[in-house]
Amino acid sequence: MRSDLEALRRATLDAALGAVGALPSSVREALARGEAPDALRALVGKVRDRAYEVTDDDLDALRDRYTEDQLFEAVVATVLGAADARLRAGLRALEQA
Repeated sequence: MRSDLEALRRATLDAALGAVGALPSSVREALARGEAPDALRALVGKVRDRAYEVTDDDLDALRDRYTEDQLFEAVVATVLGAADARLRAGLRALEQA
């Protein structure tokens, strides 16, 4: 079962981070790792650590530099990366228990 879950996890990440999109895949992959260009650093940090605090104002501040699609992809890549990191940490903890 674990190999099935791993295959699905990898397929999801590959589809979201590696497919053609509004942002280059290299940028989406970096965002998933929590590495953001200066302009996106505050948003990425907030999404990774305090997503409940993200407001329209956070996105409005970036709309002069990024399209709606680029902002959507940035948020999705960031969320998937953060979720994947938490999943892997949880699995490591279970293995060590």
